[in-house]
Amino acid sequence: GSGGATSGASSAVSSLSPGGAVSPSPSRYESQKRRDWNTFGQYLRNHRPPLSLARCSGAHVLEFLRYLDQFGKTKVHAAGCPFFGHPVPPAPCPCPLRQAWGSLDALVGRLRAAYEENGGRPENNPFGARAVRLYLREVREHQSRARGVSYDKKKRRKPPHPPGSADIPSHEGNSNGHHHLL
Repeated sequence: GSGGATSGASSAVSSLSPGGAVSPSPSRYESQKRRDWNTFGQYLRNHRPPLSLARCSGAHVLEFLRYLDQFGKTKVHAAGCPFFGHPVPPAPCPCPLRQAWGSLDALVGRLRAAYEENGGRPENNPFGARAVRLYLREVREHQSRARGVSYDKKKRRKPPHPPGSADIPSHEGNSNGHHHLL
């Protein structure tokens, strides 16, 4: 007997909120998302030639992200700068300010959600475009090198066991995970 019955029970349940039930104070995420969406809408309106949302591609999203760099507050050193790789530069330098990778990453996430909430089709979502993902990865790698900051996902590392104590389960719930790597 071949029991190869794979149940495809991954039914996507879409929780539709009833229309008109708007909570009086939207969460910070929601209000930030609305602000970001408005900013992007403004960018499209000011675009030459004007851009409609439907014609918006990943390339336009990249343009938008680069446009936002002028408002950035993160110093990103050029490769020739003496402070290249310094998280905290000891003196001012002429290197440009940029949007921090983390902000761009979060921004793209919010806009990606907002795009679909505002009637965009998921398969056309420019914020989910491969070019955008690659750009973000590039920015992250560049900034981590330039600023000497590693952007690895902060995994909860278990403290290494001293040799010989591996068979004793330790139940210490007080390790605060503040490991400063120098």
